[in-house]
Amino acid sequence: MNNVFKKDLYRYYGEAGEPFLKRIFRPLELTYISVFRKANVCKFLPLKIFYMVRFWYLSNKTKIQIPARTTIGEGLYIGHLGRVIIHPDAKLGRNLNIATGVTIGATNRGEKKGTPVIGDCCWIGTNAVVVGNVKIGNDVLIAPLTYVNFDVPDHSIVLGNPGKIIPKKYATEGYVCNRV
Repeated sequence: MNNVFKKDLYRYYGEAGEPFLKRIFRPLELTYISVFRKANVCKFLPLKIFYMVRFWYLSNKTKIQIPARTTIGEGLYIGHLGRVIIHPDAKLGRNLNIATGVTIGATNRGEKKGTPVIGDCCWIGTNAVVVGNVKIGNDVLIAPLTYVNFDVPDHSIVLGNPGKIIPKKYATEGYVCNRV
């Protein structure tokens, strides 16, 4: 777990590492990620209960709702505090940037019934919605206010409602920094 959180920290601070004052006054979104990682892997029941209570408290305080059982690769970056909702069965890859207002959820009926699988090196903009049994490829930029309920190939930009796919090599270059 410690290694995974170190990679999350690297996404925030790069090679320089976390400065001493930032460690004392750590941003809440980074504290949330730390407790999420601990609650996700802890097996010792009394400690697990402690992490789950702290996780519940931070979830209420930050308005970030990512259940502890959610599968998220290393290098998670949550840009700002604010409402973020992720379904517990969603699978998210490495080097993922999530902005405020993002919803990654399930569809309960139809041919896309299920939850999303999001690849590596993706950037999801403010108030974007990704729902259903869809596969989002690697190196995908989902623009703010975009609704995605369809598969997206690697190296693409998705924008609008209804979403439009624009193929672009290195779509997240300059958006997903300090990759692990």
